[in-house]
Amino acid sequence: MPRGDGTGPGGNINGKGQGRGGRFSGPGGLCVCPGCGEKVKHIQGQPCNQQKCPKCGTMMTRESNI
Repeated sequence: MPRGDGTGPGGNINGKGQGRGGRFSGPGGLCVCPGCGEKVKHIQGQPCNQQKCPKCGTMMTRESNI
């Protein structure tokens, strides 16, 4: 019988899975242009690699938090 508490396969102690985006996912952060270095605020739900740089038009990447 299912437990119904969200801790089944794929879940963790909080009842939530790991998600998809690795350590860079989430609402905060910056998108950076690998071409000219321009930085813009990351918009939640809009991946950086699908945005063009407002300065030079190169596809942006997510800024590394390492």
